[in-house]
Amino acid sequence: MKISPLSNIAGAEITNIDLAQPLSDDDLGEIKAAWNEYVVLVFRDQELTADDQLAFAGKFGPTGERGTPVDRRRETDDYGGAVMLVTNKKDDEGKYVGTIPEGELWFHSDLSYQEIPHMATMLHAVAVPDTGGNTMFANMYLAYENVPAKLKEKLAGRRALHAYDFATTERVDVDKGLDEIQNCWQPIFIRHPESGRTALYVSRLMTAVIEGLERSESDEILATLFDISEDPNIIYEHKWQTRDFLMADNRCSIHARQDFPQDQLRLLRRCTVKGSETLSAAA
Repeated sequence: MKISPLSNIAGAEITNIDLAQPLSDDDLGEIKAAWNEYVVLVFRDQELTADDQLAFAGKFGPTGERGTPVDRRRETDDYGGAVMLVTNKKDDEGKYVGTIPEGELWFHSDLSYQEIPHMATMLHAVAVPDTGGNTMFANMYLAYENVPAKLKEKLAGRRALHAYDFATTERVDVDKGLDEIQNCWQPIFIRHPESGRTALYVSRLMTAVIEGLERSESDEILATLFDISEDPNIIYEHKWQTRDFLMADNRCSIHARQDFPQDQLRLLRRCTVKGSETLSAAA
């Protein structure tokens, strides 16, 4: 197994390993250490079934069920909601067979709108377009470091409301109410349970308002935080190759997708790993 950094922001490439085969304790320990260091890991040229993918994910913790309600899922559910197809593939009737089929997807952290978010997102590239469809990962440790000191002081210990109704480039309008919309209050600054480092925990797609502030001030501060978290200087952009397997730490990164030609197939198989209650960095 060889580990090579992909950038000085986040991301490392791991080669000379087959994730479909049993892993030694030493190899698994090395992978976990690299994940804590690099936030995003990319394993090249992996031939994985859904069962293989879930088996590997299970080495990091219980696999999570996707957030999309059952009646809004397009996939055939053979895995209790643990597998999601991110794809523009269509069936014989011209209907999409997966989720988030086309277009841009704003920055977010998977399931941050639930009380217990999922700590890891794992994606296997079954088919990728010739151009576009890159996934961008922002290092939220670096985002926290870039928050001005006075703003850190103002926001210390505060929470923000995360809410999501499964749009791709639109935040939930909380003024219209949150009935039947999943939502949860989360600390703005969180402490990573393994690294002990502090990360900014907001995203343009899912963070709606800041607790205890007038709406206008909340909107202004969130706009600032979104700009900080999407600074190109803290982003690793992943250009997918077929058979890439990627795992990202949702506790210290957010991710977004670029648009891609709809006449080209893109299919990523996704699963997640359950996490634990987010810890406020002020605690």
